[in-house]
Amino acid sequence: MADLEERKVKIKNPWIKGMLAGFGALALAILLFLLLYNMDIVSQGFRKAMSILRPFIIGGAIAYLLCPLCNSAERWFEKLLPQKIKKWANGFAVAVSVIFLVAIVYLLIIMIIPQLYTSIVTLTETLPAQAEKFMRDIMRMLDDNETIAGYVNTIYENLRRAFDNWINNKLLPDMSTIISGVGTGVKSVISVLLDTIIGVIVAVYCLSGRRTFARQAKMVLYSITGQRWGDILRDEAGYADKMFNSFLSGKFVDSAIIGVICYLFCIIARMPNSLLVSVIIGITNIIPFFGPFIGAIPMSLLILIEDPMKALIFAIFILILQQIDGNIIGPKILGDSTGLSSFWVLFAIMVFGGVFGFIGMIIGVPLFAVIYDILEKLIKRGLARKNIAEEKYAVPDEAPEE
Repeated sequence: MADLEERKVKIKNPWIKGMLAGFGALALAILLFLLLYNMDIVSQGFRKAMSILRPFIIGGAIAYLLCPLCNSAERWFEKLLPQKIKKWANGFAVAVSVIFLVAIVYLLIIMIIPQLYTSIVTLTETLPAQAEKFMRDIMRMLDDNETIAGYVNTIYENLRRAFDNWINNKLLPDMSTIISGVGTGVKSVISVLLDTIIGVIVAVYCLSGRRTFARQAKMVLYSITGQRWGDILRDEAGYADKMFNSFLSGKFVDSAIIGVICYLFCIIARMPNSLLVSVIIGITNIIPFFGPFIGAIPMSLLILIEDPMKALIFAIFILILQQIDGNIIGPKILGDSTGLSSFWVLFAIMVFGGVFGFIGMIIGVPLFAVIYDILEKLIKRGLARKNIAEEKYAVPDEAPEE
């Protein structure tokens, strides 16, 4: 007992505390150096781990997106089913959620694939004739200026010869490489499909045991952090869940409305490939800020090949539609769900889109909103600890009058 008390006294010694802190800092520095020095091995191991865990990541994402629907369906089944079979409400809800997912994917496939195939075939058949017609129209407009007409004709002939040389000297000799690349691409597609199928199975297990997993996660959290920090982290996780749910569900509804409005306009204006264009516009609208441009530019070019005037009309319509969406439809559905300024929305899309690609552009805004909220709370906590009032650093709404 005396030895234990003596150890406690020694640990309270500032010299020993300094030595322990120095040793910990040195160990962390060595660990960081080893990680940086072996970054290739670390990144390779990380990619390998992500490849192995990819079905579980896909399954977790699917389960998270379907969880609100599953909860609503379970409450509905609990009210509808007789008392004897109410215990099956969760299973029925999971089945309904998975059927809904399969139906949405099936509808997207049957809407996009045939239209895309038809568009590609039409494009390959009509592009040469459209190019010739375009050049004839240009030359007709330049009849009065033979110098400019000669330059345009020379540029066109050079481009045509360069294209023919690329076909004969580059594309055909490298056909074997292209075929092997196609084989690799098919293998990658099959791998993704298998991972997605396994992910759906994982999602079913996650949805079925979602309450059990939540209870286990709370037990692990509180066992590591204790009551105080456990409550803080649980509240922050609840805020993150609310942020992601409100943003993603609102964006899906908003994009569906935009897609339907675009389809109705394309039907009335007799736009080519109306269904394909509208689906692409709706899907890309999920991405904040850049989404409308990502979808509108290639679709305008697709329409331009068949009818330049309709392409111009479509571009003007998309600009008007996005203004209506950004100022009326979007705010009504989403509200101020993230609380971020336009600058931080742009920052989040650029950073997370650069790191995670297309998925990062979608989840970047709510994810950064959570990070922003955590930093804001830490800053306020630091100011309160130093007895500094927040109002001291508040930005006035208006400049003071002179």
